[in-house]
Amino acid sequence: MGNRLSQIATRTGDDGTTGLGDNTRVPKDHLRVHAMGDVDELNSHIGLLLCEPLPEAVRELLVDVQHQLFNLGGELSMSGYALLKPEALLQLDNALADHNATLPRLAEFILPAGTRGAAQAHVCRTIARRAERAVVALGATATLNDTLRQYLNRLSDLLFVLARVLNRVDGGDDVYWKSERMARAAAAGDEPA
Repeated sequence: MGNRLSQIATRTGDDGTTGLGDNTRVPKDHLRVHAMGDVDELNSHIGLLLCEPLPEAVRELLVDVQHQLFNLGGELSMSGYALLKPEALLQLDNALADHNATLPRLAEFILPAGTRGAAQAHVCRTIARRAERAVVALGATATLNDTLRQYLNRLSDLLFVLARVLNRVDGGDDVYWKSERMARAAAAGDEPA
């Protein structure tokens, strides 16, 4: 990796370009910069989620996710480098299976709401999807490791599950969308199919 920053305000970006990890310069609206920015925003919002009271296992997982997102961003910044390891994807798969196993089956779509922690997890989920779209767009014009796209896809799924977990920490529940189907089932005294 290039030199570590010792001076933040370099003024080299005043011309509308930014430096990548391999010391090349690209316009600030380049697809690579969009992808890097979305991953950075996701990492920042996960940092905000970490300010909430969380179960210790969730906290440890999210701290590691932040490190993996930094690797992912570094890989985006340095074309040809592989920083995000397949083991990081496996960690998400395992966490997704473990946490999802504790949840009841969804009866209907849920709203991105509930506790503050759950709502913030949903914000992170939507940013992960945007970052994934940016990586897909970049991948149409540049060679990227599949792990980058797969990690963001799986992370979005995990954040959805973690939002449901966080809504249940103190005995709460998901906030369900009030669909016509749910209303009919409730009126009939039935469980929705």
